[in-house]
Amino acid sequence: MKLEYSVKEPLNREPPMKDLVSSFITESGGYNRNHGPIPYIDGGKHVIKVDGAVENTLQLSISQLRTEFRQHEVVCALQCAGNRRHTMRTHKEVNGVDWGDGAVMNCKWKGPKLKDVLSKAALRVADIKKAHVAFASFQTLCQDDKWYGGSIDLARAMRDDREVILALDMNGKPLVAEHGYPVRIIAPGIIGARMVKWLDRITVQLEESTNFYQKLDYKILPPEATCKETAKKYWPITPALQELPVNSVVAVPEAGSTVELSPNGTIEIKGYALPQADQGPVVRVEVSVDDGRTWFDAQIIDGTRGRAKWSWVLWKTVIRMERGQKRCIFSRAIDKGGNTQPPHHPWNIRGLAYNGYGASEDLTIL
Repeated sequence: MKLEYSVKEPLNREPPMKDLVSSFITESGGYNRNHGPIPYIDGGKHVIKVDGAVENTLQLSISQLRTEFRQHEVVCALQCAGNRRHTMRTHKEVNGVDWGDGAVMNCKWKGPKLKDVLSKAALRVADIKKAHVAFASFQTLCQDDKWYGGSIDLARAMRDDREVILALDMNGKPLVAEHGYPVRIIAPGIIGARMVKWLDRITVQLEESTNFYQKLDYKILPPEATCKETAKKYWPITPALQELPVNSVVAVPEAGSTVELSPNGTIEIKGYALPQADQGPVVRVEVSVDDGRTWFDAQIIDGTRGRAKWSWVLWKTVIRMERGQKRCIFSRAIDKGGNTQPPHHPWNIRGLAYNGYGASEDLTIL
């Protein structure tokens, strides 16, 4: 099997912000997050095993997933838990890839619902609220484990309105290798780390995934955990991160850039905004050019026509600004559930879930 990149140097990259917000659907150039090499799998031979606390252990081919189950399409954002980590790092050092604001993409995903696959296997669980469904890929070694895995609550997987799917297609085409071909998990409203790519196995069990990335990573540790040594006692007692908070960023103009005002003294500002977990859609985005003293509503661009429960929205506005240096633009989003962004987010050693005001700083306005 062909492998691209390596355990030592996996593919981790994000696009320029102006490119990211140029389209509601991320057709190409989305971010990549990996903990090991990218495998090129023969989809015609690939089989997914469904086992654990089920009556019927299943061995499903990609053809079976396409033909034996109703296909469901969902528009949903895929976001790394470390998105915007760089901003948190500017306040205090953190561990992890130095993501800017671009570790997110918004796509159309299609495949059978996980609940339908599990129903065919027939659950053997007394209380689904106390169980989990674990996902595993054994295709390659990872930086911190011999395989990659994650899990979500079984109750979430079995809820029809949570729209958890085994994604076979992305934006109307079969998945590409770097995004999980031939099949990956898409769990709307959940961090990208749980949406396992190159899926090999689905297991219903009474505990979370035992994989390193579920047990010893992607958790918001308390501020007392200031290094790897002091973090050790908190890993076993801290819940695994699943959902991310409401968020927005200022994508254009880019921080540190020089911008020339229009003849009438205005500047165009663009960005994206994301709802908290299942609290979408984002219903309002506000922008400030005077350090948060006054706020103006931005125009929301929603490609789902008001059904962006799991999706980002793009936004834009034109605002009058004064010429000068070291100028700053802030953004804050409000979702349907009433959640909004704080000015700053509490620090954690892994730099996860940062959702302070979106900010484009150090601007020179001419």
